[in-house]
Amino acid sequence: MKSTLAVLVVNKPGVLARISGLLSRRVFNIESIAAGYTEEPDVTRITLVVQGDTQVLNQVMRQLSKLVDVIKIVELKAEESVERELALVKVRAETNRRSDIVNLVSVFRANIIDVNKETMIIEILGDDKKITALCSVLEDYGIVEMVRTGKVVLSRGPGAVKHQPV
Repeated sequence: MKSTLAVLVVNKPGVLARISGLLSRRVFNIESIAAGYTEEPDVTRITLVVQGDTQVLNQVMRQLSKLVDVIKIVELKAEESVERELALVKVRAETNRRSDIVNLVSVFRANIIDVNKETMIIEILGDDKKITALCSVLEDYGIVEMVRTGKVVLSRGPGAVKHQPV
């Protein structure tokens, strides 16, 4: 089972390394990790996707909460959240196959952001299943290179995962 955690941390060097180091030392598998600024300049939000049952998830949360720079940890349920991932995929694009690739990209509501004589770079935004499906179809054309951001998630509705100053 995959679980998604929003982890608010103090925005300072080394915090992400300490978090990933702690999880790897405890042999917890990180499926994806994304970190970035928040609306509060001194707070960074890390979105972690971890694999494991409820016991593993509870252990991950307990271990993370022991770190001094961790402010708050919240599990985000898929049905109560909006999640997205970005992928850039460079694919071989011979002249006679380009229109096929353009049509395919259109079906997935992705964008072609670069074209040259031999390749195209495709940008796709969506959930894991959508990106995986497009990549699966693009394999027939020859994927040259690919990068994915990892999942970013916000809870639905008016609530927010925020640091509440004391």
